[in-house]
Amino acid sequence: MRADRLIQALLLLQGRPQITAAELAAELEVSVPTARRDLEALAMSGVPIYPSRGRGGGWRLIGGARTDLTGLTEGEVVSLLIGLSQSAGADPNRLAAVRKLVRAMPAPFREPAQRVAASTVRDLPWGEAADDAAAKTVAELQRAIARTLRVRLEYEGSHGAQTVEVVPLVVGSRGATWYLLAAPPSGDGDVADATQLRTYRVDRIRALSPGPERGVRPAGFDGAAAWAEMVERVEGLRGAVRAVVRVQPWAVRALCDRFGAQSRLLVGPPDEEGRARVEVSAHRVDALAEQLVGWADVAEVERPPEVRAALRALGERIAARYADDGS
Repeated sequence: MRADRLIQALLLLQGRPQITAAELAAELEVSVPTARRDLEALAMSGVPIYPSRGRGGGWRLIGGARTDLTGLTEGEVVSLLIGLSQSAGADPNRLAAVRKLVRAMPAPFREPAQRVAASTVRDLPWGEAADDAAAKTVAELQRAIARTLRVRLEYEGSHGAQTVEVVPLVVGSRGATWYLLAAPPSGDGDVADATQLRTYRVDRIRALSPGPERGVRPAGFDGAAAWAEMVERVEGLRGAVRAVVRVQPWAVRALCDRFGAQSRLLVGPPDEEGRARVEVSAHRVDALAEQLVGWADVAEVERPPEVRAALRALGERIAARYADDGS
């Protein structure tokens, strides 16, 4: 809609010294003539903008004038980015909104907003969803990233509770389960020591307090690459054992939802009974058997034999425990 484009164009003018019609066209994903007409419409509506001709020219606000469409403060802008980034998921419209909003912000607000956008990942599911209460902790972490602050965490890890001071670098999710990639500051400096990068589950953070000390990401740190490396490592740990399962057609979706990213529907015709083949995985044979035993009525493990044997042994133990002893 044109009204939306005009607002976006004005925000872009506020955030830059000047903009050309070609640059505006690329931002708004319209033709150059359309972008030029939008700029002319802004000028005719009373917005104090003017074009400068020739090489290096473009459109700019007269005298650096600002038209405040929203009255947003820096804190409100960061909060808006936090909300958009947490809910973005794979929706391309929301992802585009995050990118455009960051680019359109006035210069003093842009850098904190860029830190939030660049350090937040919404990813595909690993399976079960976590409590939505984690969103509040995620927002606190994102604000610390925006303000380049360290945080003190009270964390309930696999080796018990601990308190750590770290520089938050990336917050990301698999499904609704959020994770933090963070590292301690290096020596006496403010910069994170990326060689000590660690993954924290947000739902295991019992308390969080931003500190007054600065916490800065290392020069050249690639948050997306660090996230991808973490995912690959954890996927390897979770998916060491794979099994092919024949599943009743109506139960395929439910089984895939249960195993999340650790499952995939195999391409090929159904078997003679109309069942589809699904590949699932877990980190150990016994763990995979325990997850599959509840699906015995609708799914049968085709291979490998180790998983079939583990299911058989599990069934025998269950039968023995609940055998009718005449009592």
